[in-house]
Amino acid sequence: MAPAEDFQHGDVPGTILLFDPNHEHGDRTHRGDIVLHPTPSLDPEDPLNWTRARKHLAVSMVYLYTFTIGICTAAQYSILTPISEAQGLTISQLNIGTGIMQLMQGWGCLLWQPLAMTYGRRVVYIATITLSIGPVIWTPFSNGASQWYAHRILLGIACCPVESLPEVSVPDLFFAHERGKYMALYAFVLFGSNFLAPFLAGFINDGVGWRWVMYFSTGLLVICSVTMYFFMEETIYFRQTTEGMDPSSLRIKTADEEPTTAETPYMQPPKSRLEKLSLITKLPGRPSDKQMLLKSWRSLKILVFFPNILWAAFLYGSNIAWYSVINATISMILSSEPYGFKPTIVGVCYLSPLVFGAVSSAWAGNFADSVALKLARRNNGIREPEHRLWGLAIAAIASTGGLIMWGVGASLQAHYMVLIMGIGVVTFGVICASAISLAYAVDCFKEIAGESFVGIIVLRNTMGFAFSYAITPWIEKVGLRDCFISVSVISLVCTGTFVLMILWGKNLRRFSADRYWRYVAAERGDTALRH
Repeated sequence: MAPAEDFQHGDVPGTILLFDPNHEHGDRTHRGDIVLHPTPSLDPEDPLNWTRARKHLAVSMVYLYTFTIGICTAAQYSILTPISEAQGLTISQLNIGTGIMQLMQGWGCLLWQPLAMTYGRRVVYIATITLSIGPVIWTPFSNGASQWYAHRILLGIACCPVESLPEVSVPDLFFAHERGKYMALYAFVLFGSNFLAPFLAGFINDGVGWRWVMYFSTGLLVICSVTMYFFMEETIYFRQTTEGMDPSSLRIKTADEEPTTAETPYMQPPKSRLEKLSLITKLPGRPSDKQMLLKSWRSLKILVFFPNILWAAFLYGSNIAWYSVINATISMILSSEPYGFKPTIVGVCYLSPLVFGAVSSAWAGNFADSVALKLARRNNGIREPEHRLWGLAIAAIASTGGLIMWGVGASLQAHYMVLIMGIGVVTFGVICASAISLAYAVDCFKEIAGESFVGIIVLRNTMGFAFSYAITPWIEKVGLRDCFISVSVISLVCTGTFVLMILWGKNLRRFSADRYWRYVAAERGDTALRH
């Protein structure tokens, strides 16, 4: 491995030439000077070369999948009390079931993500949303804790790609300078669906009973499965250009030019409508089955050998933990005195995080992208992934303040509007931090994003499960006020670690560079890649 001082900006993963102000690596057009990363091929079937409308249709199918799974996995949050009464289960048992589902959503990625990285995204999206139908329709017919846990486990395994695959589909379609807003929109759809579901479930429960919430969810899954089969295109593409390589090795073009690359392109003939319906697309460069099996193990190793990825997973996981804390306590707090809300009104309260989530999504994506662009211009056109982390300052303040408003406010029997505003403010911080952490992970090590997201989700959901399991006995032992004061301080400290990454993030990426380039070379069987 070359000494650290010998590395140029193209050698440190994630450090890229985003602007070309001196015209040294490509021709600047009259409309802009943004350099495209990754460099697209000449193949018109390369998703990076698709028309804007085709890209938007593809990403909208990803959002539809995310929305549908989000509805089906979160619909029970506002109706835990009627489910508890009908099934003879305690609220704690129901929350444990939710925690187990979240745990399976993390660890199940070790199965589905390697398949998606080898045989394509489309087959995994369609297969998993179809498999989710069974556990959801089983829910209203189940009896006892064991069956409740069983269908939660199966649902978690079936729908787990919602946690890791969209984060790969976005970079399939969009360049480095575009990812932030699409990743933020994904985060909003993921969380927003989780907030919309309890809102709808409250009204359905009051009208026809809680079991019809599950029937509605089943119908939504069926409709989504059919829609995705006919309209979701495959976005997997095995390219030879590598994001973060020295720009002098490539023929760089700007965002306003026709994409050009030095690689010898694989030119696919345009697909017919029937070919687009195929579940599996075979492309040159596809990993072998042995490589596919190794991806699961390597996904966990990445957390050990890539500190930036570990930090992104920790940040994402800690914020999901606060989201889990809110969901685990909202029905318990608002259904009891002095509030005494019916399930319908508890569901209506989820409109607050839905609205705040929409604002956060619009703000976080655009803010992070715009700050990264401005800082890159000041840095001689070179963009560092850490440039987008400044938005976490707002996220840290929002999450901490919102948790205090919710938990401490409830302990003091504050007006219900304080609590409702509190969960909205928490949501603003959670979505902001989640979107930025996901985009940061892609920016740092884009070529292993598919595997790194598996590790991220495993850690994230394990943390979420731990908090879901612990929050009820924690509150019972120390009370709402002390519990949420502790949680708010933990939140501030966790998100505040972004300052450390701004200071030392690049050094950590440099530390991981040798292993990263060897991973990329092994994946492609390309000895021409450095190291």
